[in-house]
Amino acid sequence: MDDTAAAGAPVATEDRFLPGAIDQYLSVRVPTADPGATAGAVRAGLVGAGFDSVDEVAVCTGPVAGRHLVGLVPLERLLAAGPDVRVEELMDRDPPVVVAGHDREQAAWKAVHHGEISLAVVGQDGTFRGLVPPARLLAVLLAEHDQDFARLGGYLASTESARHAVEEPVVQRLWHRVPWLVLGLAGAAVSAWLVGLFDGHIEADVRLAFFIPGVVYLADAVGTQTEALVVRGLSVGAPVRTALRLEALTGPALGALLASVSLPAIWWVLGDREIAVAVSLALLAACSVATVVAAGLPILMARTGRDPAFGSGPLATVVQDLLSLVIYFGVALLVTGT
Repeated sequence: MDDTAAAGAPVATEDRFLPGAIDQYLSVRVPTADPGATAGAVRAGLVGAGFDSVDEVAVCTGPVAGRHLVGLVPLERLLAAGPDVRVEELMDRDPPVVVAGHDREQAAWKAVHHGEISLAVVGQDGTFRGLVPPARLLAVLLAEHDQDFARLGGYLASTESARHAVEEPVVQRLWHRVPWLVLGLAGAAVSAWLVGLFDGHIEADVRLAFFIPGVVYLADAVGTQTEALVVRGLSVGAPVRTALRLEALTGPALGALLASVSLPAIWWVLGDREIAVAVSLALLAACSVATVVAAGLPILMARTGRDPAFGSGPLATVVQDLLSLVIYFGVALLVTGT
């Protein structure tokens, strides 16, 4: 029996591993045996030999330079067998096998669902490369659990990073939050400047000022809903194009519903058809734009390597507020001519 796995080509060094591949968890020095070897001979070969793992014996055929896996024998089955029982009578003839470079999470779940304690890895040519032992399979599942839990919380980093963000000292908290608040302050200043540009129109009909908070708030609310859905979708790997397409349709639909309610209500309260039409059209346009902005910014931040859960909210709010003001006053000027 060989004291190492019979591999046709050397296992790639760690710096050549594909990101997320199962190869980095591979044990190359594992016990192997021929199908015709007896349990007694295999057990004797284990004594005094150095292995990375002896949880299972790989049963292989072919020359040492290119052995092919035909089964796996758990150590407990090997120890319980009589000395003259052949290995081929003890082995699992259909063990879980993946090709080198396979995604680590899919590979680990394949082993778990198969009920095997180890996972065999072969090369593209089918030659045996080694085994992923139980402890390393558990490490894969724990790592994937950590990432999935983090994504469900809206983080693109690990839960360790999220935990650090919760426990970090005040100075670091200020460092992470102040830039976004400064951006919000700048947005507020620009918003005040925009309102000032229309000061004369507001003086001509002060009723136009009544609806500024409502249009801005409703557009923000619609955008916030969209942003929450998109960030959640990004965290669980939902298709980005689908989210953009659906939200681009949802925004105008919500705006139309809000406009259909506001138009008769404002007309009835103020008795002014033009202002009612202006506010309603502004709501329709602002809500339509808000969903596009709120969906696009998190996706853009995710693609540039930034966590959208932290920065997309403040940035989207600033952009939406400015656009809502421009839309509202622009529509009011076109409709009322004030």
